[in-house]
Amino acid sequence: MSSKVDTEVLIGGKVFTLSGYESEEYLQKVATYINNKLAEYNKMEAFRRQPVDMQNTLLQLNMADDYFKAKKQINHLEEDLDAKDKELYDLKHELISTQIKLENAEKVSRGAKDELADLQKRIVKLESELSTKKKA
Repeated sequence: MSSKVDTEVLIGGKVFTLSGYESEEYLQKVATYINNKLAEYNKMEAFRRQPVDMQNTLLQLNMADDYFKAKKQINHLEEDLDAKDKELYDLKHELISTQIKLENAEKVSRGAKDELADLQKRIVKLESELSTKKKA
């Protein structure tokens, strides 16, 4: 298990110490995400006029919305991946089945070629015998 990491981050102009088992870079990335959301919302006059507790609630709702949308997208991508895995499995199974049919067809073809060669030899032999009988 990783060791616990403590790192100071700047969020909304205030310094916070975050602790966790993730890397310092990850914790900084989280703080950057929050700062970007704050900056995005602080550009809106209507947001800035709200009381601080309402601003915090709106930010929390927006971040929860981002989370659920990302989770939904991940679920959709996982479903797509599962469908593609199944399709790949089916295609591999079909490929193996087709290879077996091809091998069997090649065996039949070789047998037919051998039989054709034997029959051609027999025709030549019979024609030779017939030619010999006609001369006699």
